[in-house]
Amino acid sequence: MLDAIRKHTTGWMAKLILALITIPFALFGIDSYLNQAGRDVAVAKVNGDKISIQEYGNAIENVRNRMQADGKVDKALLDSPQLKQSVLDGLITRRLVNAEIGKANFKISDEQLSQHILGMPEFQENGKFSEDLYQKTLAQNKMTATKFENDRRTELLTQQARDGLVALVSIPKSVASQTLQFAHQQREVSAAEIKTAPFINQIKITPEQIKAYYDLHKDKFVVPEQVKLEFAMLSAATYVAQMKVDDKEIKDFYDANSAKFQNDEQRHASHILIGFAAGASDKDKLAAKEKAAGILAELKKSPKKFAELATKNSQDPGSAVKGGDLGTFARGAMVKPFDEAVFNMKVGQISDLVESEFGYHIIRLDGISGQNPSLDSFKTQIKSDLLWQKAQAKYAELADDFSNTVYEQSGSLKPAADKFNLQLQTSGWLSRDDGAKFFKNEKLMNSVFSEPVLKEKRNTEAIEVSPDNMMSARVVDYKASAPRTFDEVKGGIEAVLKLEQAVKLATDKGTADLAKLKAGDAGNDLGWIEPVTVDRKNAQGLTDIVMNQVFKIDASKLPAYAGFVNGKTSYTIVKVLSVSNALGKDEAAKSAAEAELQAAMAAEYVSAYGQSLKAKSDVTVNRKLLEAKSEQ
Repeated sequence: MLDAIRKHTTGWMAKLILALITIPFALFGIDSYLNQAGRDVAVAKVNGDKISIQEYGNAIENVRNRMQADGKVDKALLDSPQLKQSVLDGLITRRLVNAEIGKANFKISDEQLSQHILGMPEFQENGKFSEDLYQKTLAQNKMTATKFENDRRTELLTQQARDGLVALVSIPKSVASQTLQFAHQQREVSAAEIKTAPFINQIKITPEQIKAYYDLHKDKFVVPEQVKLEFAMLSAATYVAQMKVDDKEIKDFYDANSAKFQNDEQRHASHILIGFAAGASDKDKLAAKEKAAGILAELKKSPKKFAELATKNSQDPGSAVKGGDLGTFARGAMVKPFDEAVFNMKVGQISDLVESEFGYHIIRLDGISGQNPSLDSFKTQIKSDLLWQKAQAKYAELADDFSNTVYEQSGSLKPAADKFNLQLQTSGWLSRDDGAKFFKNEKLMNSVFSEPVLKEKRNTEAIEVSPDNMMSARVVDYKASAPRTFDEVKGGIEAVLKLEQAVKLATDKGTADLAKLKAGDAGNDLGWIEPVTVDRKNAQGLTDIVMNQVFKIDASKLPAYAGFVNGKTSYTIVKVLSVSNALGKDEAAKSAAEAELQAAMAAEYVSAYGQSLKAKSDVTVNRKLLEAKSEQ
């Protein structure tokens, strides 16, 4: 149980499920641009009750918006398979819990419902409920008052049930104390590397060793069977130039989707972050501030070096690789100090130091957008979208005919190329794996190496290798698998053997140095990095593999050491200098951490409850549809 609590104290999957079963998706944040015909397609069914592709898409967008509004979040996470699966799990749990509510006779009175709606901020005007705003909002979302009120009643019932489950969660004080100590521990650490590279030139490999390795691993030195292909591709992209869009179509699209184009004012900004850990000491904060101030001083002299300095110094890895670029965001998307600063800047301005919970920011405002956008400002984009939609429709119209043609006239691709005005193309030599990477489609290469295609030289079936791109191929030449000669591979074998021995020499030296350190040697000649204070959420630039060791080291006696082989590049020694707790004596921080722990445990409890209901229910998921949705 303790491991589960620890996991979810720093995790978010179960918390997401907990939130999802009570987030109201019925009215706000609806994506009105989904294809009308596809809205009722089910991504999953729960005891026969559909979860539509629209509801799934709305839920993902809602969760992304909430995560971004909560502050800094890894952009890769927002589009990750884990998040999408967790959203679906949350929607399934929501359905199951709602069904249980129906059996348990939970009730929301008319008075409770009325008070809830009267207090909803979406319908407030000058601090009071506005009947006019209420009716207008429902009309904009094509929803009757009866349906909206029924949906809200269901949401409140779900929340009531969830609160009842959460109330059952109780964490023993000893477990809570141990977990918080674990989760909020900080360690001051340093590291040293014994590099592999310097040892490589010391190593001599004999011809006999190379030949022995070749003889022992001949099965590794084989050229796989290869083919040359002729192929034809039907693509929506080729039809874009043939399509026509007039001004009326553009205006009609703009009017029908006006809400999409009426965005709130947004900022495009870049930043340089010099971070410090949660609960960092005054000394660490001062060090971060001094470093940030030095960078700011350099920027005042040379503002054009912002991107260069961001890439070199910023401790926000997501933006540092892009010269500090954070992209475009609305008010409230960033943490408060950052948000207040950037929305009070002029384009091109570089801020003074801005302190947030993550560290010290230097911000540059790169642009302002979303200020009362007109049709003219979106005309090019809308035209491009409409041309693409028409090209997609043309592609869909021709796809079956193309598929039938390459099948019915399977001895050649020329009839299909002539009929659809396609260019026949020829590949170089491709193995099965090379072809799957080249065409980005394993199914096509599996078909190419099937007996009818490979031996009888027939066309493959028409395969959609990517959205709106369909291909058929045929084999025009073939080479069987063959062993590589010794002369072809001896240079590579020598390099492998040298690296293996260099890793061993670096490891031998590293383990000897580690033994000396543990015996009391200071290790002053090892080239230690400057000490940094890290916690489980803030690595301060240390790699994942180093961080994985940092919190495994027994720190009962300090300094404490550990060593490990860091791939093929080095033997790394990690030194723990001190251990502290980020919460310290801050009672407010402790209370917040305890609340977070309680929420994490409640999330685990609700998730487990959902899993128990799921095990007793008929739940089916349309995986093909989900995969297609993920590729879009």
